[in-house]
Amino acid sequence: MADLGKLSLLVALAITVYAIFAYIFGLRANNKPLLESAKGGVLAIGFLTTVASVVLFYLLLISDFSVEYVYQYTSKNLPTFYKLSAFWAGNAGSLLLWAWLLGIYTTIVAYSKKHTTNATVPYVLIILLINSLFFLFLLNFVANPFKKLDFVPPEGAGLNPLLQNPGMVFHPITLYLGYVGFAVPFAFAMAALLTNRADDEWIRVTRRWSVIAWMFLTLGNLYGGQWAYVELGWGGYWGWDPVENASFIPWLTGTAFIHSVMIQERKDMLKGWNMVLIIVTYLLTLFGTFLVRSGVLTSVHAFGDSNLGTMFLVFIGIMLAFSLYLLIDRAHLLKEGNEFESYLSRESSFLMNNLLLVGSAFAVFWGTIFPLVSEAVRGVKVTVSVPFFNQVNAPILLAMLFVMGVCPLIAWQKSSWKKLRDNFLVPLLLALLAGVAIYFLAQPKKLYASVGFAVSFFVLFTIIQEFYRGTMARHRMTNDGILLSFYKLCLKNRRRWGGYIVHLGIVFMAFGIIGSNAYKVEVAKTVTYGEQIQIGDYVLTYNGLFEKQEGENTVVFAEMPVTYQGKSIGTVTPEKIFYANWEQPSTEVALKTNLKEDLYVILSTWDKGGEEATFKVNINPLMKLIWIGGYILVFGTIFAVWPGKGSELGPKYSHGVRKNAVRA
Repeated sequence: MADLGKLSLLVALAITVYAIFAYIFGLRANNKPLLESAKGGVLAIGFLTTVASVVLFYLLLISDFSVEYVYQYTSKNLPTFYKLSAFWAGNAGSLLLWAWLLGIYTTIVAYSKKHTTNATVPYVLIILLINSLFFLFLLNFVANPFKKLDFVPPEGAGLNPLLQNPGMVFHPITLYLGYVGFAVPFAFAMAALLTNRADDEWIRVTRRWSVIAWMFLTLGNLYGGQWAYVELGWGGYWGWDPVENASFIPWLTGTAFIHSVMIQERKDMLKGWNMVLIIVTYLLTLFGTFLVRSGVLTSVHAFGDSNLGTMFLVFIGIMLAFSLYLLIDRAHLLKEGNEFESYLSRESSFLMNNLLLVGSAFAVFWGTIFPLVSEAVRGVKVTVSVPFFNQVNAPILLAMLFVMGVCPLIAWQKSSWKKLRDNFLVPLLLALLAGVAIYFLAQPKKLYASVGFAVSFFVLFTIIQEFYRGTMARHRMTNDGILLSFYKLCLKNRRRWGGYIVHLGIVFMAFGIIGSNAYKVEVAKTVTYGEQIQIGDYVLTYNGLFEKQEGENTVVFAEMPVTYQGKSIGTVTPEKIFYANWEQPSTEVALKTNLKEDLYVILSTWDKGGEEATFKVNINPLMKLIWIGGYILVFGTIFAVWPGKGSELGPKYSHGVRKNAVRA
């Protein structure tokens, strides 16, 4: 079977080369049979990468240790769920996942009925195929997942215990769905420049691609945070780790992009800016992959392989040069159709939102690569730690949150102070009231946290106000009931109201991030049998250490009954798991969670045969709101882009499309 996988990748590489040249010569000669042949090549690449992926899944499932990749990342006793997730546990599998997703995405673009009359699609496919060529080259000649060993080991090395968590099963694949997804709008953007058709068409046809890619990138970051929270055992969910940053930076620029394209849709502005944003976002997805694979920075997530890193850098350099050349050479096509008429306008607030997002992205990017820069310049690798990222990004992201509340309620073109007062007075007063109340009621008193909550409440109240006004207006017009009016309001313009739901998810996440950072309580204590640990209103009693077998693994766990305000709320059992084929044990956190807070218990060390043990216990306020907010955001995204009535473009944009549409 491994030979079938290897052959599939080799043939896919050959067909990719053929399809690229077939498209180029077919376009130059206007040779339709050749173009159709190239299109068939795209389908073949999608099929062959699927075959290779299925083969790798099968080899992992049957524990065929004659294959080096299977030997390195699985063992016989590994649960099936994690055997399958071992697919993307190493370099070769991750690259195959990228190539597979890219092959599927490219096939969808090639065979979508919506693109049958779009003359730019062959150019789009060439650019996507060049990406496929790079990854298939790596898979065939640098990191082949089907490479065989000279002998068949009786047992595999096993999967890193840190990766044996459901969060790490979904985190990489959602992240890659987002990474690869942004290659599609990038390809359409470059094709628009190549064909001198840099109007709104590329934005219209890639809107769903962009938003769905962004949604998966959001989910990828969210699952990564959940995994870090429960698996790494340090008490948090985000540590500004270089690899975490690598996926967060394109999320920031991608967020800026999906907002700024609305200005181009509505006002025929920011054409050049949108091109820059999608180029930067695409390159940052490659950069994120480079960071993970190069091993140039120390990270709990990184795979060290300097050879791959060099090749990624070369490819990033080529794509950067290609993009910049097109951007500069076709700059005359990107002249703005309109200009800003007022600082008090929705266009201005969108631009401000964009600048804040890009500013945050640059700050994170600079902090991430600074150790490399300092080593190159001074010969000393200077570590940029968490305080830098928090101090720089907290005010930027807070300002971004405020603009998020302001932006949707300002009129296009030019607003007035009266309209601003009508729209913002009530939310602003309520938010100030909430902020003041939190400052005096929450302990300890924290001014910055109270300001953060006030801004979050401001956004929340503006969203509620918009839903209320829209529902009541519809109710007055139609005499439908309130709930029916609300339902129809949302369905009539799902794009708009889905966006509000996404913003609502962001607000929930902001509540959780501010609360868990500002009001976290932490206690580290060594106790003996029967001793207690008190933290806040919780009391934990140490009843001793116990041991159990789970397959070949040994689990050592502490039993700790917990009371809250004097009432029993059950028992927590923080664990250490010792693996038969892994030197380091993993930490399994014990959690008691509710909407208000998480009780987070870590078994650190023990001594005297378990008679005494050391625990780290946290109270992390509002943690659950982060995860809830993430799923609200995903729901809002799906609601906004789901095909059908209400997801279409607004009338102003539709008019523009008819005028500027590209026809073959």
